[in-house]
Amino acid sequence: MDAELMTAWNGLRVCVAGAGLSGRAAARVLAARGADVTLVDARDDESLLAKAAVPGVTVRLGDGDTLPSGTELVVTSPGWRPTAPLLRAAAEAGVEVIGEVELAWRLRGPDAPPWLAITGTDGKTTVVRMLARMLEAAGHRTIAVGNVGTPIVEVVAGGEGASPEPYDVLAVELSSFQLHWSSSIRPLAATVLNVAPDHIDWHGSFEEYAAAKGKIFAPGTLAVVNADDEWSVRLGADAERSIGFTLGVPSPGRLGVVEELLVDRAFTGDPVREAVELAELADVRPYAPHNVANALAAAALARAYGVPPEAVREGLRRFRPDPHRIEHIATVADVDYVNDSKATNPHAAAASLAAFRSIVWIAGGLLKGADVDELVQACAERLRGVVLMGADRARIAEALARHAPDVPVVDVADTDTGAMDRVVTEAARLARPGDTVLLAPVGASMDMFTGYPARGEAFAAAVGRLAE
Repeated sequence: MDAELMTAWNGLRVCVAGAGLSGRAAARVLAARGADVTLVDARDDESLLAKAAVPGVTVRLGDGDTLPSGTELVVTSPGWRPTAPLLRAAAEAGVEVIGEVELAWRLRGPDAPPWLAITGTDGKTTVVRMLARMLEAAGHRTIAVGNVGTPIVEVVAGGEGASPEPYDVLAVELSSFQLHWSSSIRPLAATVLNVAPDHIDWHGSFEEYAAAKGKIFAPGTLAVVNADDEWSVRLGADAERSIGFTLGVPSPGRLGVVEELLVDRAFTGDPVREAVELAELADVRPYAPHNVANALAAAALARAYGVPPEAVREGLRRFRPDPHRIEHIATVADVDYVNDSKATNPHAAAASLAAFRSIVWIAGGLLKGADVDELVQACAERLRGVVLMGADRARIAEALARHAPDVPVVDVADTDTGAMDRVVTEAARLARPGDTVLLAPVGASMDMFTGYPARGEAFAAAVGRLAE
């Protein structure tokens, strides 16, 4: 362990706000470096106490508002809003507040691997996993970290998630929350996949949300811009170096699509006269326009690290999407049932709806202040019918009445454990052979489920019972 790093943290009084996965990881790593760590959380239950019992760390549960006396640095978990009393108290006292990702960057040693970073409203996890497969196909030791589930501080600083063998490069997924609390990270290359209204309640405004995303384009970082997304282009406009990707035919300096091929006109010997074939559209699974954009973004980051074209193709072929992302569940009576429970905002739902021609749409949940009029207007011609569920279903019904008045709508008000069976039964009644019953809820799931995976699993189970 680097002696300078040990000295920098030894005896520093640090408050870690939040006893979740990333908070516990930060506390462990800081304590190992000699910091005086207090881990705080508003929750207070025996199971959390058992998880938060970190050697050398003082744990304070049941009070998430009070800044511990003498605190010199706060490391906050991403879920904590800037308006939280403890974080406000730190700001008023002149105590710096950073996140676990920023902590990981500051803890890196002199031989630390470079970061290839991804953010965006939708597609982050898909792209980071595609990128990891491409890097592996090229023979590089890598891991997908950050918002994808593995705390990056553990991997960087030698915690529980660290490997005995050093990584060559890290594929890093970053949320707007994590970027908000970061100030010095400098990825080798980074992309903003897209920006659409989301998490406005946390950031305070769409502009603040977009600005947090834009922090990934740090000085010295190669900005990989989605040329088809207005905000990605805007955020990358001031980057020192940039390339782009598009679903259209690429101009020099971009990756794009030519007929059935993904091609590179950015990382070639002569971008003006030369295009390099990377893969075929058939290599992108599941096939949908937004997933082709995901593949191009991952390819651009991989190429920025020097990955050869054949490894890009092989990486796409090795990639398997996570559950609940345009996941085909079954075909029953010539109707496809597709689970995209991860589509928790209008931007994600629009991409999902655009992938199919004739749809019975299952929608609803917590809209988090999002407007759905534009979404409904755009997809109206594709809708065979709609089944609504969840807390904010009335707002979707109002948009449907305005923009798709002839589409039959079934309102399922039930919230008990059998509600999804009734939803799927109603969707099956509306569907015709050749249709797709699509769960693309456009809202968050916590009104009825513990999370979007639980909602997706309930849908898959209900479809299974329908098939039987």
